[in-house]
Amino acid sequence: MESEDVTAADGHRERIVAAAARLLADGGPDAVSTRAVSAAAGVQPPAIYRLFGDKEGLLDAVVADGFTAYLTSKTARKPTDDPVEDLRAGWDLHVGLGLANPALYTLMYGRYRPGAPSPAALAAFEVLAEHIRRIAEAGRLRVPEDRAADLVHAAGCGTTLTLIATPEDRRDPELSRTAREAVIAAIATDAPAVPAPGPVAAAVTLRAVLPQTDALTAPERGLMEEWLNRIADPGRG
Repeated sequence: MESEDVTAADGHRERIVAAAARLLADGGPDAVSTRAVSAAAGVQPPAIYRLFGDKEGLLDAVVADGFTAYLTSKTARKPTDDPVEDLRAGWDLHVGLGLANPALYTLMYGRYRPGAPSPAALAAFEVLAEHIRRIAEAGRLRVPEDRAADLVHAAGCGTTLTLIATPEDRRDPELSRTAREAVIAAIATDAPAVPAPGPVAAAVTLRAVLPQTDALTAPERGLMEEWLNRIADPGRG
């Protein structure tokens, strides 16, 4: 009997989230009222409060569902031999998601609450961090990994939100490509690094592949990482 109740609750939850997502896409956050969602999902309003607490909890669930779909689309694409080209593809996928689902995207990236990032948002950022890590391992990263990931994230979200806020007939079709290439030029080289890429690029690359070696003890690895951090980002020293 208990398993049947759980199954029914899961079914209600899926229907409610799907109904809320449709209302969000059609009319924005204001359209996602408890009354409208319950009518669209075919459930009584108390079911929404029981499963999600309030409207904010329901919107959080819609965002989590949207992130899950986004992560599936990102991880479904197999990496190529060119990590920089993979980053370009990831950028285009990100912007495409925003333009195809503007209301959902605005909730996902324009409704950030300090101190409360969702697990799905953290997972999405980790996918980006992996792109950056592969560029570093290839010897093509100009700046520390964390700065590169933050820069790509900030520029990608800012570009997408700007395009969403601009009427479609006034959007600059070159804005996304220009922003993407400016960011890539700032963080990556055009080709694999030459034999003597300079101390910063060399330190960034070595730091990226340091976990792959077992020639050092844990204390030695920590010391090496500290030295590489200082070389890769002397301004923080």
